[in-house]
This record gives sequence, structure tokens and C-alpha cells, in this order.
Amino acid sequence: MQGTYTEETGKALFRATAELTRQIGWSAFDAGHHGAAQRHFIQALRLARAAGDIHVGAYVLTTMSLAAFLRGHPSEAVDMAEGAYERAKNLPGGTKVLSFAKLAQARAHARAGEANEATAALVLSENLLDQARPDTHPAWMNYYTRERLATDATEIYRDLGRSRDALAWSRQADAMPADRYTRAVGIRLAVEASVHLQNDDLDQGLAVADRSVRLLSQVRSARAHGYVHDLTTLLAPRQRDKRVAAFVEHTRRSLPATS
Repeated sequence: MQGTYTEETGKALFRATAELTRQIGWSAFDAGHHGAAQRHFIQALRLARAAGDIHVGAYVLTTMSLAAFLRGHPSEAVDMAEGAYERAKNLPGGTKVLSFAKLAQARAHARAGEANEATAALVLSENLLDQARPDTHPAWMNYYTRERLATDATEIYRDLGRSRDALAWSRQADAMPADRYTRAVGIRLAVEASVHLQNDDLDQGLAVADRSVRLLSQVRSARAHGYVHDLTTLLAPRQRDKRVAAFVEHTRRSLPATS
């Protein structure tokens, strides 16, 4: 902040700091510190504006959309994701950013039970991701792959009650390496387990849930652990089953309680 540099260098510094601040905000959110996360997201938006980088700003706004969705505010999340898309849609080189915004919008619509809107947003997200060229998107979007989209699509179709589609998307996401994306894979498996349980397939549900617990016990994430604790709530009516009681007890020992 005290340095002397050219305008171009200054914009590059603000751009990098905006993305770092967004990451800090998401880490805070992941740990359950929502107030701190919101402050960092707002600061990241200011830094992106100072950098004059609409792509970074749109990505920050999409991250805020995901946070709103996960906190139970799908309508607010839809507005943020749509705003991110509209801000960046006419700029070159931002296809992945646009795809991610539409994916976030699809998640929020699905949670609100808006099937047509969710499906349309997901299809557009897929199409945009297919159009993305490696030499045009920002390096900080490298993690966003077809498998990453499939992970979220699993939850989208779970929320829409379309179990067959949810399980098909989960199979597409299997290529994501668990040793590199431990948290994302663990969350996806928890979602898949909930689909099996909703289908009254207790054996498969518990088997997949156990894989999720094994992975998520390796990470410190209130958000991720919350997905598994949601499974224990879903299993509550079956706790007389010894397998269910054993899983619930194993989960309580392996994962800290959510805040």
C-alpha cells in the first residue's frame, strides 16, 4: 500500500490481493466464521474494483452467492450469481467464470425447488465450460473442471429429487482424485449417500457414507462435516438398526460437532 509502481503493476497487485482475500474469506466461511468471511468478501470486491478486473469481481460475487446458498438463502444466492454473470458475460476470456456463476445459480434454484430454472442454468454452465480454452481463463480457475461441475450437479439433482440423475453425475465425478480434492470428494460422497438413503437403499447409503467419513476426518471444515452430520439426522428414524447406530457413533468420534 505504501509502494511506488506503475498503474499496470498496481492493478496486478490489487488483482492478486483480491483473489487472496477471497480465498481467506472462503476459508473463514468453510470454518464456520461467517462474519469474518463476509468482511473479506466485501474487501475482495473493493480490491477487484481497484484492479479494474471484472472477472475477479464476478468470481468474488459468485463465491458470495455460494455462501448465501449454503447459509439457507437461495433467493439471495440466485440474485448474486445472476449479477456476477451479467457483469462479465460480454467480456473475452471469462468463459469459466461465467460457467461457475451459472453453476452457483443452478445450485440455488435447486435448493429453492425451482427445477426448470436449475436445469437451464446447469445446461448453460456445462456449455460454457465445454467452450473454455486453457489459454484464455485465469490460472485461479484451473481447479474448475468437468469433474468439479459434476460434483455440484450431484447435489443439484439430489435437491430436485431426481436420484437417477444425481447418481449418474456422481459417477462422472469419480475421476476427481480424492488425495488432491479430499474435501470436495468427501462432500460429494456424503451427498451421494443421502441419495441412496432417500431411495431406501440402506446398505449402499451406509457404505458410501463411511467412505465420506474416512475422507472428511482428514480435513478441518465445519461446512464439510455438516454434510455428514446431515446424514446422521436423515438416519435418526433408523437408529434401532445396529449398523446405523454404529455409523452414527463412528461419525461422532471421527468428526467434531458442527457449530
